Amino acid sequence: MANPKKVPTELPNDLEPMLTRLKLTAMRDQLDTLLDQAARAELNLREALAMMCTAEIARKDERRIQMGLKIAHFPYVRTLEGFEYDAQPSVDPKQVRELAASRWVANGDSVLLLGPPGVGKTHLAVALGREAITRGYSTLYVAATALVTQLARAHGDGRLEEKLMYFTKPKLLVVDELGYLPFEANAAHLFFQLVSRRYERGSMLVTSNRSVSEWGGVFGDAVVATAILDRLLHHSHVLTIRGDSYRLRAKRKAGLINPQLSTAETAH
Repeated sequence: MANPKKVPTELPNDLEPMLTRLKLTAMRDQLDTLLDQAARAELNLREALAMMCTAEIARKDERRIQMGLKIAHFPYVRTLEGFEYDAQPSVDPKQVRELAASRWVANGDSVLLLGPPGVGKTHLAVALGREAITRGYSTLYVAATALVTQLARAHGDGRLEEKLMYFTKPKLLVVDELGYLPFEANAAHLFFQLVSRRYERGSMLVTSNRSVSEWGGVFGDAVVATAILDRLLHHSHVLTIRGDSYRLRAKRKAGLINPQLSTAETAH
């Protein structure tokens, strides 16, 4: 006796619940629009599916980036497109574009942005951090003073290991404004522990108004400073910005300060 033919299972007409269950929310929300576009373009099934998957990936990438930016705790929005290279001719746009590709983050390298106050170090740090996030690398921003304060407090509370893990976990750690205030000796040792934890495993981007030769005074211990720099500079990219402060330039244009005064004279 011949086997009876199986009756094809009917497919539900309403795709939205299935797309929701599969968490394909972009396809769900744009279903009619995407189907219309596929029909107008006379796409075959494979091409239409590829177009719908592209829309889904774009939605997920957007959400991932927004979540990464939220977790990073950047103090404000800064982009590489908004950086005024004409105002800071010492900054090489080609070098910045290479850093924007974030290969240094993938390799666990460090970036040091050095220069006087107001020349755009934090702008570049935040912008490069944003570029790293768009390329899928977890990123965290912290001011140097806040970093050492948190480490010192955790040390006093017996939670240093927990706090070191917190600052070690992101693929990129941005430490801003190192050197504006000197470290206490114990804080310098705590910072060294963090740098050692991240060495060749996670990247660091550090901005400082002090040249590396002055870091002994910043950390209050030349030996500790040497040990920190040994790790930071081993695989590193150093950008030294030699220019005028954006804020001072604006004040000069407004006639609020003597145009003959140098940045060094007015920065203190």
